[in-house]
Amino acid sequence: MGISKRLTAISLSAALLATTAACVTDPVTGERTISKAAIGGGLGVIAGYLAGDLIGGRNDRTERIVGAGIGAIAGAGIGAYMDRQEQRIREQTAGSGVEVDRVGDELLLRMPSGVTFATNSYAIQPQFQATLDEVARTLADFPSTYIDVYGHTDSTGGDAINIPLSQNRAQSVANYLISRGVNPARIATQGFGSSRPIADNTTEAGKQANRRVEIRVVPVTNTAG
Repeated sequence: MGISKRLTAISLSAALLATTAACVTDPVTGERTISKAAIGGGLGVIAGYLAGDLIGGRNDRTERIVGAGIGAIAGAGIGAYMDRQEQRIREQTAGSGVEVDRVGDELLLRMPSGVTFATNSYAIQPQFQATLDEVARTLADFPSTYIDVYGHTDSTGGDAINIPLSQNRAQSVANYLISRGVNPARIATQGFGSSRPIADNTTEAGKQANRRVEIRVVPVTNTAG
């Protein structure tokens, strides 16, 4: 799928999600829920930055991927490849607090800091490691994807604290995935501090939603680069 068509698919998907009040059906349990991403217009924010480029730029990332011997997915097989990966990740993360969103052919795994990190810490909590082990296993089993790891904080405190904390949390998750067999050539990290909220920072619930690490999974296609 070309870039313009892929962006159109993302826009249409975002619009559809918005018009259905952000209801999400879990393909494992069949349960319909409202994603936390919908708080404060978060779906529009997510669709917006999923439509953006990969960390470091797609061309440079593709060179690293090719250099690591990772092949691209043929156009007709992209959807099915991501379908299988999505289903397995949803099964593995069910009940863990991790949210999984699908926008076009991209996946976004949202991990609240309350289940991944202690306050002001970037050490992954032991109770979350089993879930992250399963996620890493699936990402390793589906190698033809780029992986961006994003760190975010709420608005409490300033950039001097929040940006390094968000970057360190993203890097901790990336390092953990690498330690479990995910090829580092596929991974890039970035800390955004409080600059990309998905919820209202004036409420405690909103702040809790904004404190998160996200894993963006993007297929490597034969049109990449």
